[in-house]
Amino acid sequence: MGLGKSCEILAKTMERNSRRTEKLRDRLQNGLLNAGIKIKLNGHPEFRLPNTLNVSFIGIDSNELLKNIPSIAASTGSACHADSKEPSAVLTAMGVKPDDAFGAVRFSLGMWTTENEIDYAVKAIKNLMQ
Repeated sequence: MGLGKSCEILAKTMERNSRRTEKLRDRLQNGLLNAGIKIKLNGHPEFRLPNTLNVSFIGIDSNELLKNIPSIAASTGSACHADSKEPSAVLTAMGVKPDDAFGAVRFSLGMWTTENEIDYAVKAIKNLMQ
């Protein structure tokens, strides 16, 4: 019975964390758009992970973007694709144009991510792009 109760509690906690993280992900995406930053969503607008936002910054090299904001933990691609001079094969297979794929950044959020951190990221990116 103890295992069953533990699973029940875990399921509720996971659902609550998933909804919270999804709201933060959407806050990040909307914050970037509302700041006038030209981004394009990579992936489906509804059927996606609640903790991940993958966008292309139009006309921007994502490596340069992240290099200039080291306080933001994000990724330009998978670890096996690091330092590659070719666009992500996954993104191009999804129909993302090669130029846009070079501007792609994946933000991963977790249960400890805060609204303040999201707002900080939006502000830091906006300040860099001005």
